[in-house]
Amino acid sequence: MKKNIVIAILIILVILVAGFFKFKWMLAKNEVADYKNATYQIDTSSITLVNGRAENETAPGSASKSITQYFGNGVEADFNGDGTNDVAFLLTQDSGGSGTFYYVALALKTASGGYRGVNSIFLGDRIAPQTTEFKDGAIIVNFAAHKAGEAMTARPSVGVSKYFRVQNNQLIEVKK
Repeated sequence: MKKNIVIAILIILVILVAGFFKFKWMLAKNEVADYKNATYQIDTSSITLVNGRAENETAPGSASKSITQYFGNGVEADFNGDGTNDVAFLLTQDSGGSGTFYYVALALKTASGGYRGVNSIFLGDRIAPQTTEFKDGAIIVNFAAHKAGEAMTARPSVGVSKYFRVQNNQLIEVKK
């Protein structure tokens, strides 16, 4: 009986130690277990999400906050050809003004099973997202935007499709 307890404790310790070292290894490679907790490049800033949300000062010492959050519209597929499914999805960013800026973001799944966030690409301000899909090797984001010269307070009514691919583990926009 005591022998079984000792073996069980040893197994638990081995699992805990292995988990600890995998976690440290993932952190060293800028990987996380959940893509909603990864770091993404938005314009010139690195934004780290925690449970799909980040809140940062708009300027040092400022009371104004920039809120970046997971919007959804995700699609999973092997975008970079490494045999594992990655995730493309939309993020929103609100800096306290009247605009809500939308970005397509990419989290690559790594060989260790974690995710590494990469760059994001601006889609538009106050758009109406429709679908995100993967077809013929391209990530396609469909949304409604405003007509040229139209007031941003108007409801977006122009259908837009933007196409993206992964090249050298970075998201790039491509023309259809």
